Amino acid sequence: MTASPAERTSPVGERGREAVRYPHVPGVLASVQIHATGAAIARMQEQSGALPWFPGGQTDPWDHIESAMALSATGFHAEAEAAYEWSWRTQREDGSWPIKTVVGTVADRGIDSNFCAYIAVGVWHHFLITGDGAFLERMWPTVWSAINLVCKFQRADGAFRWGADHVTHDMFDEALVTGNASIHQALDCAVRIADEIGRPEPDWETALADLAEAFRSRPEVFEPPSDHSMDWYYPVLGGAIRGRRGEEMIAERWDEFVVDGLGIRCVDHRPWVTGAETSELALALEALGDTEAAIGLIASIQHLRDPDGSYWTGLVYDDGKRWPVEKSCWTSAAVVLAADAISRATPGNGIFRDVRSP
Repeated sequence: MTASPAERTSPVGERGREAVRYPHVPGVLASVQIHATGAAIARMQEQSGALPWFPGGQTDPWDHIESAMALSATGFHAEAEAAYEWSWRTQREDGSWPIKTVVGTVADRGIDSNFCAYIAVGVWHHFLITGDGAFLERMWPTVWSAINLVCKFQRADGAFRWGADHVTHDMFDEALVTGNASIHQALDCAVRIADEIGRPEPDWETALADLAEAFRSRPEVFEPPSDHSMDWYYPVLGGAIRGRRGEEMIAERWDEFVVDGLGIRCVDHRPWVTGAETSELALALEALGDTEAAIGLIASIQHLRDPDGSYWTGLVYDDGKRWPVEKSCWTSAAVVLAADAISRATPGNGIFRDVRSP
């Protein structure tokens, strides 16, 4: 379905004198359809502000933020801010969040460094869209505590350990490719926040530079890439690898993961395509300048779209069954963020494309 110019303005009104533009995907999804996806995410939000995987399911601090970002991009600013308030309220004294919470009850008290870092991406994204400096100041202590904790996970070689025991704070030494690539983006956003409010953090800048150098010059310090597609495209998505090297990285494993007309595999040897990973790959391609391929990927997963605007997590294509049988909040969110990057609709559309790598 092609989005006409009239469809590209919000169905919910205007900001000041200028019509508010909402994300769309030319020839695939109109802005009203993306707005419906935002509404589907808002309906999954708990009264506490938490954004679980699906109603009654678990909430983790990374996917919670991704879903909040989609709310910001689709005009649900109050709901997005309720999500950030949840993050503010549930942050622990050490700056971390539990890995898993289920309807308000902590189910896994562990610490994941990447999960904790992502708050900076969401807070910067919401500020870019709303221009709300008071929100940025209000969330600064939360971001500051989280990023200072995360920096303790950095090894001498520049890579970040993936997690720790919450009670003892003993760290697990493995440095994972996907988590580190996401931390790379989070550190850039954290530095931008600090600069915006006039409180620069040189230690964060150093941590970002050391991590960027590890990706460029010492890839062996990370755990070997797994059979999951995220380890393939995340260095590009997180901004650690771009340009010609990023293009080569994507081309190298394209045939392993991409299933024409259906999306991309989550795991390279399984007949299972997933909407979130496909959307994230689209974001990576858009950041490399290949918008046409990004549009094609989003078009390929429309078989996962539900009439209510939400998206099913994935499809086992050799038997035609959706699995798991759930419409996940974060899958819908990834589609929205990809649509925003492709259409360059909101002021936050470059949150992935514009990552700086020292």
